[in-house]
Amino acid sequence: MGTVTVVGLGPADELLLTTQTRVALEAAPRCFLRTRMHPAARVLPDAVAFDDEYDKGESFEAVYEAISERLILESAEGDLLYAVPGSPLILERTVELLRDAAASGRAAVEILPAMSFLDVAWARLGIDPVTDGVRLVDGQDFAFSAAGRTGPLLVAHCHDRRVLSDVKLSVEDGPESVVVLQRLGLPDEAVFEVAWDDLDREVEPDHLTSLWIPELDTPVAAEFVRFEELVRELRERCPWDRVQTHGSLRKHLLEETYEALEVLDARSALSDSEVEADIDAHLVEELGDLLYQIFFHARLGAERGSFTVADVARSVHDKLVARHPHVFGDGAADGVRGPEDADDMARRWEEIKRDEKGRASAMDGVPMTLPALMLAAKVQERSESAGLEVGRVGRAGVEDVRGALAAAGRTPSPERVGEILFETVALARWLDIDPETALRGASLRFMEHVRSAER
Repeated sequence: MGTVTVVGLGPADELLLTTQTRVALEAAPRCFLRTRMHPAARVLPDAVAFDDEYDKGESFEAVYEAISERLILESAEGDLLYAVPGSPLILERTVELLRDAAASGRAAVEILPAMSFLDVAWARLGIDPVTDGVRLVDGQDFAFSAAGRTGPLLVAHCHDRRVLSDVKLSVEDGPESVVVLQRLGLPDEAVFEVAWDDLDREVEPDHLTSLWIPELDTPVAAEFVRFEELVRELRERCPWDRVQTHGSLRKHLLEETYEALEVLDARSALSDSEVEADIDAHLVEELGDLLYQIFFHARLGAERGSFTVADVARSVHDKLVARHPHVFGDGAADGVRGPEDADDMARRWEEIKRDEKGRASAMDGVPMTLPALMLAAKVQERSESAGLEVGRVGRAGVEDVRGALAAAGRTPSPERVGEILFETVALARWLDIDPETALRGASLRFMEHVRSAER
């Protein structure tokens, strides 16, 4: 097994190469380059470059894995030198993979220190990164790498407009402007300020472009960003995910909803002190499955250029604020004090929804795909919000159900049975019992009765 000696070509041309690197270049029996897309690469005109891997790889990670594997195979033939842009120890994934291979005994690796673009950047910006607490992040993975950070940030690998656009869109409320650093240490070096909103429009990026963000007011949410990235990758690489549409996902959304409801029912049957950890763990799992469906539909929207998961979150955020004037409005209430207040809030909620959507009738917007019992309850709620009572309550409500039963016995019909069920829903609501849950519970108890009888 030969040794892979890794050197860095520095941030600019050959003027910033270290003496140690120059000596290693002259003594190397075989030389390899990660890419010729670097000003100092010209000192190795006969080296084998891995630029072909960029054309074949489906992702940067796949490219870097292929390069490291080729180097490991080449090292079986003897010692070699591997040159990378900048410093081997700064945002160089191929070197990370080589070090992992060395740790597992698959390769022998020696890394020589080199000057990085960071040294020039600190000089141009006039800052001490340690004193100022600067974090270095990769532009290709900005949303996740910068998650939870409010700055200051130096963003590397901003090589094209797509990366700049991703950086901009990852932040809900960006700074007024950022500093663009390009080709540091070269004759055509450029350091200039640009408005945040114009970042992906006015900047012509190249492979030597980075960004300085002194402060971010709104940190990115790490777990949600990581989850969105997973959904995007599955959509691109998984054969099943790749062929799905909004229509084909409909049944999965319904199934995941019912599975989450099943766990909620099991948990609701117990007091908080009786709930075991595995029930809540199961609830977390099912809510996660439901969340995946939401992110998946948002990914389909993003592919069309129609909307993103950020638009989904923003929409419901703004809607909830608008529909809670008693919380966020000028006349914000001190809080809901009892059932009467809660009922009043529910009526106001429906009124606000009608005004928002310009509905002419309380029945407009009722989801017709609801299960029948839930549909009946929703229709009755909407009717009452419009000031129209449904049936009678108390003993009179019981008599209505009895009367409907008697009428159905005399002249049975789907309409008569429907009236019985509708009146029963009204009675259940008056008793503050959810009819859907009540009927489901009765069905489950009867199932257990049958099993017991069978035994």
